[in-house]
Amino acid sequence: MKSVTSMIIAAVGIGVLILFGARFVNPVPNEEGNVLHVYNWGEYIDPELLQQFEDETGIRVVYETFDSNEAMRVKVNQGGTNYDVVFPSEYMVEKMVDDDLLLPIDHEKVPNIDNIGENFLDQPFDPGNTYSLPYFWGTVGVLYHPDTTEGLDFSDWDTLWDEQLRNDILMVDGAREVMGFGLNSMGYSLNETNKEVLSEAEEKLEALGPNVRGIVGDEIAAMMEVNEARAAVVWSGMAQDIMWENEALDFVVPDGGSNLWFDTMVIPKTAQNVEGAHQFMNFLLDSENGAQNTEWVGYATPNEAAYQLLDKEIQEDERFYPDQEQQETLEVYRDLGPEMISLYNELFLKFKMSLE
Repeated sequence: MKSVTSMIIAAVGIGVLILFGARFVNPVPNEEGNVLHVYNWGEYIDPELLQQFEDETGIRVVYETFDSNEAMRVKVNQGGTNYDVVFPSEYMVEKMVDDDLLLPIDHEKVPNIDNIGENFLDQPFDPGNTYSLPYFWGTVGVLYHPDTTEGLDFSDWDTLWDEQLRNDILMVDGAREVMGFGLNSMGYSLNETNKEVLSEAEEKLEALGPNVRGIVGDEIAAMMEVNEARAAVVWSGMAQDIMWENEALDFVVPDGGSNLWFDTMVIPKTAQNVEGAHQFMNFLLDSENGAQNTEWVGYATPNEAAYQLLDKEIQEDERFYPDQEQQETLEVYRDLGPEMISLYNELFLKFKMSLE
């Protein structure tokens, strides 16, 4: 009797272990729609909102982050994880649509679309917002130390070439951003495709070489916070983060034009919880949730209803919320195709090599 009982207990134990192990190795929670896989940039959502969404909906959020649009696209394309909501930038939305990687958004399931400002809808990279909804937006400009750059006017891109800034300028490591301000300084479009014009812009950037202290990534924040450089070409959101740590800094978007960028919310074609994806986007577009998220992230919100709930000091800061007149000088990056993007990268590399 004892041996039979032991065998039964052992069999039950093995069964439990097999069942547990199977669930651990190959979970299938999406069958009941109670899990949402989210893929976003790092430090780009208030964690409290994730918990609040789980509490309100009963949907558990599995949250992962990426550090570049290209890395994100590769992972979505490979399909190893079936993400339900992803946050690509505007030019990558255009590319993902062309590659047939996205599902159309059912606007009726996201009524809080009505909270988005009209200026931020129906952009050329996604007419009618068929596949994407704006999440945050911003610009590219110059972060600088007013006390040590007195007399220099950074509202003009050409000021970066001033000999007073020798070995004193940092810039983000991005081909479109760096080639972009070179083009803007000459009155050209950020989406220029004329090869002669692009070469001309690269040559002008080479003339900037003596003033360039470095082309770096996140190190810009630490370097500017401790005054290791007097100016930096950065994204507006990065500038604001740095300015929270060093209040002596200032930021300006030059008048000659610059980039208007968007990070967006999309639903990949491989999504397993499409219903939950719509719920999550609608949740983030709620006015109060949007305001809370904006205050935590620090970037500019396209959510007009959320914007109205922000402190007046934030609303009236035209460095990060440019007025309509300046917005009209800004330009959204377009997907220029692999050949042209390759040329931008090649010219950017040529410029970087000229600094050595």
